[in-house]
Amino acid sequence: MAGVQHIDQVTRRRVVSGGVRWSWRTNGGKGKLRKVLYGNEAIALGAYQGGVRVASGYPGTPSSEILENLARYEGVYAEWAPNEKVGLDVAIGAAYAGTRALATMKHVGLNVAADSLFYAVYTGVIGGLVIVTADDPGMHSSQNEQDNRHYARFAKLPLLEPSDSQEAKDFVILGFEISERFQCPVLLRTTTRIAHSKSLVEVEDALLPTRETAMPTFKHVLSDPGRYAMVPANARRRHVVVEERLRRLGEYAETCPVNVVEEGGSLGIITSGISYQYAREAFPTASFLKLGMPYPLPRRMVLDFAAKHNPLLVVEELDPFLEEQVKLLGVEVQGKRYFPLLDEFNADIVRAGAAKAGLAAEPDGRTESAPSVTLPVRPPVLCPGCGHRGIFYILSKLKIAVMGDIGCYSLGVAAPLAAMHTIGCMGASTSVLHGALKAGAPEPAVAVIGDSTFLHSGIPPLLNTVHNASPSVTIILNNRITAMTGHQENPTTGRSLQSEEAPAVDLEAVVRALGVRQVFKVDPYDLKATEHTIECALAAREPAVIIAECACVLRERKQYTPLAIDKDRCRECGLCLRLGCPALVKGEESVIIDETLCTGCGLCSQVCARKAVIAR
Repeated sequence: MAGVQHIDQVTRRRVVSGGVRWSWRTNGGKGKLRKVLYGNEAIALGAYQGGVRVASGYPGTPSSEILENLARYEGVYAEWAPNEKVGLDVAIGAAYAGTRALATMKHVGLNVAADSLFYAVYTGVIGGLVIVTADDPGMHSSQNEQDNRHYARFAKLPLLEPSDSQEAKDFVILGFEISERFQCPVLLRTTTRIAHSKSLVEVEDALLPTRETAMPTFKHVLSDPGRYAMVPANARRRHVVVEERLRRLGEYAETCPVNVVEEGGSLGIITSGISYQYAREAFPTASFLKLGMPYPLPRRMVLDFAAKHNPLLVVEELDPFLEEQVKLLGVEVQGKRYFPLLDEFNADIVRAGAAKAGLAAEPDGRTESAPSVTLPVRPPVLCPGCGHRGIFYILSKLKIAVMGDIGCYSLGVAAPLAAMHTIGCMGASTSVLHGALKAGAPEPAVAVIGDSTFLHSGIPPLLNTVHNASPSVTIILNNRITAMTGHQENPTTGRSLQSEEAPAVDLEAVVRALGVRQVFKVDPYDLKATEHTIECALAAREPAVIIAECACVLRERKQYTPLAIDKDRCRECGLCLRLGCPALVKGEESVIIDETLCTGCGLCSQVCARKAVIAR
């Protein structure tokens, strides 16, 4: 069968589709090493050992560290793409050429890449293609709590879901094998708890993939254009292939090695991913049907498990994805009636849900036996010295409605700045402002967007405002890095993911090329100039862009001299505290500047009317 992969146990030679071979060097039979790895580190290791050669994606918590780790491996090309759709298209192209490819993104990123996901399922691939979607139950760093398992059913492709770092590594390799066997993309779904938790992983340091023979080729595309060109006539024929493939994947799921039964007591629990860990901790003597490949559902396996166990529970975070499929088989099972639809689970939540179903005692309170410690609340805040603070201070002072976007500058929504009023998704700020203005909103308003977000999905909205003559002002906060997700490179930084020099995009040139005539540049550390610039842009009454140039204070550190407060001059008016700077603290007699946090940016000295902020 084309795409089937096998390993010769003597030569350790792996044969993959398209005539590409991978050899595995050995170290003389030494034993396996075990390391403690984050889930994201394990995924990167699995991709490398699985023979990936091209990887692309867009940084987004909790997925960002995958490509950062993968880029360190020799022989792997990894890149940050401008957005998730571009990243997935890059990976699809590599898989069309017959090599193994990886695309990574957080859960909302798959929304951006959905067009590409669906066409890739129809065309299929030659080289293995694994798409990592990192979901965020509990919304630790996200604007929603969507459950991307639904994409597998929606797009009709196989889904793998690891429950620890070892499985994260192993499932990537299995994903490539499934992808090549069935010639389709494979969705690997992780969650924040898997991505950012550590567990033991067997590291086969003896197995290092090296390219041996055939180079990637377009011969597959050239020989079968009807497969890869998704015009309606071809797409109709490929839809038949998709449905037949899904049927075969359902058969494969029945014997897939990651779908396992763990026999125990009469209580049966069907689960997958991190929920398995919580359920196993809560019910160590129960029987488990652990679905490492939860879609397509192994129907016969589920029916057999259900026939042998009573009562039956489905334990899963977020949506009743498994529960609905199990119930469609006519199986009586308990699930979301007793377990929450929201947030992350833990063992106590699972115990409590089972107790509501009359299947277990209430939690015994063992977690309360430890000394109770109340930690101080630490709300998220812009970093000390952040250049974004000056922009938001002026916007707050001018009482301007601000349409916000996704980035660390989203923290402008928090008090005391409270200078952001809408936040939707990547690139939404400019379009939301345009719509409000076209609806006749009278009050002054601006859109705020970061440099990486602007290049991700902010260019078409700005083009739309120009084309439709919107009197809108868009402020691009250019700190020359993708800061919120961990300082990843983007086209403004002048460096690639693999630390190679790259052209740094000229945002002013891009904006002018879109047809914007009113373009302003400002240093946001200069409050007077910032205020004047915003007022001029609003007065233009045509599409205008302000580019606020300020390198991320954490990325490009300088030698700063911390400032201090002259207690004799300070009247504790609190005006400087409106900046929301963590280095400024209200003391008993005056405001205090914490010299360990102060970067000497000078914003507080500009807002203090009594000149009480002085050099230390």
